[in-house]
Amino acid sequence: LMCRGLASSASRPREDSWLKSLFVRKVDPRKDAHSNLLAKRETSSLYKLQIHNVKPECLDAYNKLCQEVLPKIHEEKHYPCALVGTWNTWYGEQDQAVHLWRYEGGYPALNEVMSKLRQNKEFTEFRKERGNMLLSRKNQLLLEFSFWNEPVPREGPNIYELRSYQLRPGTMIEWGNYWARAIRFRQDNNEAVGGFFSQIGQLYMVHHLWAYKDLQTREDIRNAAWHKPGWDELVYYTVPLIQEMESRIMIPLKISPLQ
Repeated sequence: LMCRGLASSASRPREDSWLKSLFVRKVDPRKDAHSNLLAKRETSSLYKLQIHNVKPECLDAYNKLCQEVLPKIHEEKHYPCALVGTWNTWYGEQDQAVHLWRYEGGYPALNEVMSKLRQNKEFTEFRKERGNMLLSRKNQLLLEFSFWNEPVPREGPNIYELRSYQLRPGTMIEWGNYWARAIRFRQDNNEAVGGFFSQIGQLYMVHHLWAYKDLQTREDIRNAAWHKPGWDELVYYTVPLIQEMESRIMIPLKISPLQ
């Protein structure tokens, strides 16, 4: 009995160790932040995504105000920033505006622009007037994935889809590895506009921006991807990395460089 008890107690640590190995994920040590591993190295651009929920009765006035003021910031050479695109959500959350800005030079450029805008009386009045039209607003600071296209102005008319993914913490590197291969399946029709991941704001967020001629073209292009060998496997492996996802179909404003 004593021997049996000793054998039992001796085996228990091995059993505990085996059980822990099922639930404890082994992580390879990394020598750099995932932002440095995944972001474009040849540029130091920082992106800001702004999402404004507008009072329904104010959307037209909000758009008019933005179309008067935002191009002045975009075109002012003393501001190291550029308006990448500005849209209204068509399908998704209604009465919503989405703006995407690029700060060429990273955080120093962002700080310079914000400092100069605080001294700009027209912009101060714009923010005050705009604030009266909003129900809520949020923003994120983003970096662009190294394997995605650089978002550059394009002619329209197009509709845009912003697909936003909330990833499980710790899975950003995996996502990047899979999409570095998956993006080649979605280049045939020049629909890939840009891919970004969050640095400040809601974390472990990924945004993919696509352009299509219309909703039917979107459907056709997405269906065609499933006929390409390898696409289904990449989707299979990326889905478990996602906690939540959202799709917005957006219409560009007249001032948007992405038409």
